[in-house]
Amino acid sequence: MVLIGGVKSWRELLKPMLFISSAIPLVWIIYQGVYDQLGADPAKSIADYLGMWGLRFLLITLAVTSLRVWFGWRWQLPFRRMLGLYAFFYILLHLLAVVTFIMGWRIDILVKEVTERPFIIVGMLAFVLLIPLAVTSTQKWQRRLGRRWKKLHQLIYPIAILAVLHLVFLIRASYLEAFIYVCTVTLLLMQRVVSANKGRKKVV
Repeated sequence: MVLIGGVKSWRELLKPMLFISSAIPLVWIIYQGVYDQLGADPAKSIADYLGMWGLRFLLITLAVTSLRVWFGWRWQLPFRRMLGLYAFFYILLHLLAVVTFIMGWRIDILVKEVTERPFIIVGMLAFVLLIPLAVTSTQKWQRRLGRRWKKLHQLIYPIAILAVLHLVFLIRASYLEAFIYVCTVTLLLMQRVVSANKGRKKVV
């Protein structure tokens, strides 16, 4: 293989390219904020935008394994951790945007919102479950936890369900968009169920 600037393969170029491109949504929302292009309710626009990208990266992370099962592709596997961390990053920014721009870090408003809008509880639960996955995403933690690491990271499945439910409860204008996300997460989780059943049959 021809070496270009010491790079041994196109995969080594793809990783930094993917890292940079994954940050583009953040750059775009900052650009819109600087040039006053966030509409009549900038706080809601920022929070919704960041939350949507958090969900997208979460589903893309789930799709990494599904692509291997369906098409035999393996090139994307080394990027699963990075995509998962980007999902956590955007979801964290979404949460910070909500409590900063919408709630103003006021406990009374937070209590009122949680009481009147149950979808906030669903979203918070998804975020709390996502924290240990982000913390233990390194190889060091994988070695330390052993078999427990895989079981812990299976939390990604209920997290994805909770995240989509949070979106469904939240969206009012675009039910089509919510439907697309529901179908996507259903398809990805069904693939896991089918693969698990095949694994059990082989053992038997």
